[in-house]
Amino acid sequence: MGKSHFVLIHGINYGAWCWYKVSTLLKSAGHDVTSLDMAASGINPIQVQDISSILDYTEPLMTFMESLPSDEKVILVGHSFGGIYISMAMERFPHKISVAVFVTAFVLSENLTHPDIIEELNRRREGEENWSMDSKYFFFDGPDNPPTALLFGPKFMESKMYQLSPPEDLRLALSLVRPFPLFKDKELFLKEMKVSMEKNGSVPKIFIVCKGDNMIKEDSQRWIIEKSGTYVEVNEINDADHMVMFSKPKELGSLLHQITDKH
Repeated sequence: MGKSHFVLIHGINYGAWCWYKVSTLLKSAGHDVTSLDMAASGINPIQVQDISSILDYTEPLMTFMESLPSDEKVILVGHSFGGIYISMAMERFPHKISVAVFVTAFVLSENLTHPDIIEELNRRREGEENWSMDSKYFFFDGPDNPPTALLFGPKFMESKMYQLSPPEDLRLALSLVRPFPLFKDKELFLKEMKVSMEKNGSVPKIFIVCKGDNMIKEDSQRWIIEKSGTYVEVNEINDADHMVMFSKPKELGSLLHQITDKH
């Protein structure tokens, strides 16, 4: 199998650091790997209160995609809410992406919008009292205005995201997570998330289902798959929690490596 270039995109509160196990496995198999920090994430120096839009937040990904030579294609991998960012990149740079991989992730398509996903997930969580548990909202614009950032709490992460992962990886995450901006410009937020069949829809999609995910549960993942359109393939990883890159890094790395044989 030839060498491929993987671009790994994290979800809410996280950074490039969360891919350290998977990126090591892919590099040891001979692939190029780029793990990106979105704005105010990981070691990116921007502070969350300085981000006003989804465009600010995803600028590192879009700048990277823009910098790629016109004849180079990458395998774009998005985890969790990172599926939103790679969906946006698919709309802007379809000719630079050989395949997009959604790992227990949100997906945008002509048939599925961000509000659709949020509404359905909230419906499925009805009856789960205090679902967000100890997660924390930040009010940088003052207590009388809507919250401007969100940080998952330790108990939430342990029970919803890391229940099958090594405890040392949870400890690592608790020292590295950063607040996620709740974008003020909702109109721009929704506008930038509109995608087309002509562009976004032209990129082959693969979905990886994490069967032990307590945050985006398996039935919700399969609803996203069904609603968002046609996939090249759907793969499953058993006993994988939401943070599959920690709970099942070898299995995830192996699935990503196998993609290179087909794309």
